[in-house]
Amino acid sequence: MKGGLTRRTVVASGLLALIVGAAFATLLFTVAELREAERRASQSQEVLVVANRLERLIVDAETGLRGFVITEQPNFLEPWHAAHAAFPEQAATLERLVADNPDQQARAQRIVQAAESYHQDYAVPLVESAQRDPASARTVAATEAGKRRLDAIRAEFDRFVATEDDLAAGRQAHSDAVTNRAVAAAAAGLAGSVLLIVLFAAYLNRAIVSPVRLAASMAGRLADGDLGVRLPEGGRGEIGVLERSFNTMAGSLQESRVQLTRSRARIVAAADQARRRIERDLHDGTQQRLVSLVLNLRAARAALPAEPAEPRRQLAEIADELASATDDLRVLSRGIHPASLSEGGLRPALTALARRSAVPVELDVDVPARLPEPVEVAAFYVVSEALTNVAKHARAASAHVELRVSTDGLHLSVRDDGVGGAVPRPGSGLIGLIDRVEALGGTISVTSWTGQGTALAADLPVSGQDSS
Repeated sequence: MKGGLTRRTVVASGLLALIVGAAFATLLFTVAELREAERRASQSQEVLVVANRLERLIVDAETGLRGFVITEQPNFLEPWHAAHAAFPEQAATLERLVADNPDQQARAQRIVQAAESYHQDYAVPLVESAQRDPASARTVAATEAGKRRLDAIRAEFDRFVATEDDLAAGRQAHSDAVTNRAVAAAAAGLAGSVLLIVLFAAYLNRAIVSPVRLAASMAGRLADGDLGVRLPEGGRGEIGVLERSFNTMAGSLQESRVQLTRSRARIVAAADQARRRIERDLHDGTQQRLVSLVLNLRAARAALPAEPAEPRRQLAEIADELASATDDLRVLSRGIHPASLSEGGLRPALTALARRSAVPVELDVDVPARLPEPVEVAAFYVVSEALTNVAKHARAASAHVELRVSTDGLHLSVRDDGVGGAVPRPGSGLIGLIDRVEALGGTISVTSWTGQGTALAADLPVSGQDSS
């Protein structure tokens, strides 16, 4: 049982589970990577939005400051105050978003420091100066200083945004690569699983399903009586054990049937020998003694005087009764084993049987030579029992008996035109005929439809029969 089907099935199932598990693990890892890539892409988008918003606040503050300096209208300071109030929160958000990237974090810090320096060192003093001396605030030097500071901040923003765009593009490319890898892993896992399943199914079909179906077919033939069937012993594990066990069982059944057939043949032969011996003993012993007694009684009757007549009459009656008993004994011994069968073979024995039949019999016998004694005895008793059944049950007007010898053996049939409906029942003569014929390796069949008569057919092998 080493390397049996159970072990092979467990190994194949484990391999399939390993491939499927590896495929799913790869998919799960890839999905996690894809989520991380999507998170980073979303983070880059958010960074760009916050950076744009922060730059917009600085521009709004500059616009409001210039408007106040030029027009001296306080309402222009409202955007400046609003931008100054919102700036710290947006700056903190930007620094938090780029905290995992030291380079971008440094750029963000420089932008925030530059913006705070712009506000503290330039914007606030300029507003105070414009409130005290509007003309001095509108000088070229003041406006040029603000422009340089603002250009420097926007240049930092440009570098920051360009770097973030590059990071976003790289993250998108990584996300695409992860997606492609996930698709490839899924396709490879699916293809590998399908291939392994197909191979596993093919293996199961070759190693289990086909041998089991063949064993089922052979078991059906075995059940139908073909005991010569055998399975090829090429299976592995439990299938090989099944094949060897089946062949052993079939061989045992075949040997048992051979022994049973030989035993039945010996029983039938012994019974025929006993019947022949009884018939011979009756004919040569009891029957001859009875005939002698009849002759002695008749001689004694003839020796008696005419008067008185009573003793002569009594002796005559006894002699007649004894002669009648002798005739009955002769008929009985002929039924036990007809002497004509032993002396002349089937043709004279069947001819005598047909003459004694209560139903007219058409006899067609084509047996040119003597057959082995078991075959002749079996054929005679098949015909005898069939004609007896015709006379007792068929209510037939005639019967037809046919015997033919060919290379296959002896073929005989008995047909009548009676009422039909004959069924072999336990204890009936037909069952006895079946046992006798099958004991010689022959076959017998009865076809009997109600109202259409009965046909009995038997095939007896001739070769291989013991003639002793």
